[in-house]
Amino acid sequence: MQSNSLTGRHALVTGAARGIGAEIARTLAAEGAVLTLLGRDREALQRVADSLAGGGHGVVAADVASPEAVQAAFAEARAARGPVAVLVNNAGAAESAPFLKTSFELWQRMLSVNLTGSFLCAQAALPDMLDTGWGRIVNIASTAGQKGYAYVAAYTAAKHGVIGLTRSLALEVARKGITVNAVCPGYTDTDILRNSVANVVGKTGRSEADALAEFSSVNPQKRIVQPSEVADAVRWLCGPGAASVTGQSISVSGGEVT
Repeated sequence: MQSNSLTGRHALVTGAARGIGAEIARTLAAEGAVLTLLGRDREALQRVADSLAGGGHGVVAADVASPEAVQAAFAEARAARGPVAVLVNNAGAAESAPFLKTSFELWQRMLSVNLTGSFLCAQAALPDMLDTGWGRIVNIASTAGQKGYAYVAAYTAAKHGVIGLTRSLALEVARKGITVNAVCPGYTDTDILRNSVANVVGKTGRSEADALAEFSSVNPQKRIVQPSEVADAVRWLCGPGAASVTGQSISVSGGEVT
């Protein structure tokens, strides 16, 4: 990929305050993009923005599950940094429960942040991309969107929905200079994984090392994916070398999904 291939492009990353989202922001900034970081924790977002290469980056606070908040956030970002050229839908959450103990509220939370948020942000960003004839939408899904996992039915259903959304939108805009793809990480070194490990420890009494080994065991490489590896896949999809790649769900999982 060419260095600084995103120079002058306005990239908006949701869920960018930490973990995968923050690493994606750093990676795209290093490619010359001007970043808007969107999330609910303005102070945490600002700390990431202040650490980015280049200048002109900013933050907007919004709940991606709220249509009104998303429209206002994108209007603010557009006024400050111009049309949105790259959208990375990274905001997400994972909660676990046996299926019969999955409440309607939990179901709705998983759909709202993981699926509806991606839908709303794509609708907000797409007009800019259509106007300029160029755009990149990358949805951060999960291997849970490519296969099933026990005890996370709501999360898995939401991530399957993200992949379906990716495929459908990619076909709609295929002749418009816009690509739409999904990146599907396996278990990655983030707060979500750390919370899952703590949950296993709390419920089973197993050690943290044993719990972590259980998560890494599903990866044929027997390790946890690093956020930088996910970010690098996003960088490639946003660059000139991936112009013919659209509607794809790229697994970053050490061969867990083939």
